[in-house]
Amino acid sequence: QITNETAHDNNHRTEKSVARLHEAITRAAKLQAKTYTNERAAWLQILDKISHPVLYNLANDELKEKMPKDISPISDNPKERVSDQYLEALGRMLSGIAPWLQSDSGSTEEIKLRQRYRAWAIKAIANATDSTKKDYMNWDKGGQPMVDAAFFALGLIRCPWLWEHLDDLAKRNVVSSLLKKRKIMPGYSNWILFSGMIEAFFCKYGYDYDAMRIEYGVREFMQHWYMGDGMFSDGMNFHLDYYNSYVIQPFLKEIIDVVNAKTGKYVREKQRLAIINDRYSQIQERSVNNDGSFPAYGRSIVYRSGAFHHLADMAFHEQWSKSLSAGQVREALNAVMKRTLMARSIFDKNGWLMIGLDGSQPQQANSYITQGSLYLCTEIF
Repeated sequence: QITNETAHDNNHRTEKSVARLHEAITRAAKLQAKTYTNERAAWLQILDKISHPVLYNLANDELKEKMPKDISPISDNPKERVSDQYLEALGRMLSGIAPWLQSDSGSTEEIKLRQRYRAWAIKAIANATDSTKKDYMNWDKGGQPMVDAAFFALGLIRCPWLWEHLDDLAKRNVVSSLLKKRKIMPGYSNWILFSGMIEAFFCKYGYDYDAMRIEYGVREFMQHWYMGDGMFSDGMNFHLDYYNSYVIQPFLKEIIDVVNAKTGKYVREKQRLAIINDRYSQIQERSVNNDGSFPAYGRSIVYRSGAFHHLADMAFHEQWSKSLSAGQVREALNAVMKRTLMARSIFDKNGWLMIGLDGSQPQQANSYITQGSLYLCTEIF
């Protein structure tokens, strides 16, 4: 009898323990869901804060009037750099927020915010490519427009909604503006992928495209410039910096994906690049410290969170390494966003980004950096 009573008490305590455990799990799940919701709200808030001055003013044909002209204190060509900064800001920011603009998910508030940004983006693109507008941009003078026209093209590739909702005049102006890039000879480096991305845009949307410009970039990187362990050299020489993430791997992946989808030409390259992308995403995730800091080395470090363009791009395509969980990747990127985009003194009094990595640090800028350059940070979105 004593044994039976003890067993009954134990069973009762076990049932209560299980019930308490279930309650704890439920509370934790609700808290976790709330945390994710709050995190997403924070991401949207910072996306809005960064992007608003560029798109709102450009949509109103006032970007050149309102945007400050802050450039590197060691600028190699101040006049031309200022002229280029507007296309830099548009192209880089558009490519960063394009996947969000393409999406239809989110809360009622998020959907309203997206609708507002879509409307601004349509007007901004029209003004940037219309030679009768004050904010018509430099598409063909000097070499820098090649870079940022390619980011602009990447934005339109990532967000077909934008392309589909441009009117016929705007589409003609976009095509005309991008065709001007064929006059520019890209440097023998990651720049050949800028040329290739513009042709990938033409390929995706059914225009005549120069397959040789695409082939040139794919062949050089895939046959000659892979160094091993997930890293490409940037041209003939290897550079220890973040250009594998800023440009090389996201651009190479997008170009191959677009052309392969249309022609089936790069099946083997796509398979091999997936292995390389996988390894580099591991390296990127493991370089993030708990507080969101990461090794600050190499060129263009003032691109801030843009250093993790590759890891964010892999997350966007849901192709992160099998050695990583979705949660690991999300929290790594979340930590970097908090550290670099919510830092002190990142914005001036009017909400424009200021040069630096951890706040305002103009001395961190390379000679080619302008205020427009900084909007590559949005690639983390």
